[in-house]
Amino acid sequence: MRLTVLGGCGAWPTADQACSGYLVEYAGFRLLVDPGYATLPRLLDHVTVDAVDAVLISHGHPDHCADLNPLLRARGLSDDPPPALPVHAPHGAVDAVLALDRPSMLADAYRLHEFAPGDRFDIGPFTTDTWLLPHFVPNAGIRLATPGSVLAYTGDTGPSPDIPRLAQGADLFLSEATYTHRVPTADAPYLLTARLAGQYAHRAGAARLLLTHLWPGTDPAIAREAAAEAFEHPVGVATPGLVAQLG
Repeated sequence: MRLTVLGGCGAWPTADQACSGYLVEYAGFRLLVDPGYATLPRLLDHVTVDAVDAVLISHGHPDHCADLNPLLRARGLSDDPPPALPVHAPHGAVDAVLALDRPSMLADAYRLHEFAPGDRFDIGPFTTDTWLLPHFVPNAGIRLATPGSVLAYTGDTGPSPDIPRLAQGADLFLSEATYTHRVPTADAPYLLTARLAGQYAHRAGAARLLLTHLWPGTDPAIAREAAAEAFEHPVGVATPGLVAQLG
């Protein structure tokens, strides 16, 4: 399995960083996870739009799904449209994005497969397990498994005893880390710190930790240091173009 980071900025994109977006590849299958703001141009650095085999979305905030719209436009309005793109998302998560165009315009460009966090299903060669993790809207923690590797991804989440279960023994744990050491009180049930991400990675016995969804302007070095207080294995920060081989 190979993960390519398209972006990892929380809330809104910056001049040099798109929001959450990840290309996961295995056995020739290309899965786009969380096409957030500004991720489509970064995707095009690596593959053409018709090379994407499926999309998986953790939750309905636009910094995780907004660029589904231009992706579908680029496919559906082309001179030779590719087959309908399978889009897997929690119930209602992409309603607002799909409503940006009249229903008939992109109707043939995608096939929506809605799921409830907690469901298990297959996407191509990936066995996909999901957990309902706490956030401002329903959010699915995602565990993608192949015969030789496991990628665990939190989406956006607050503290939860399910996070170490999600990341148990993962080759790579991709964890939201909006803040470094402390979450403001109002957001505390719904977001994590890098320090807590490190603690969860340690409890889960993950091999590697990759921090993502950092608040714009956060110093990546400080986030890495906070996570490393509890996690003794490699810690990185999701930046565009970063490639991780799993298994």
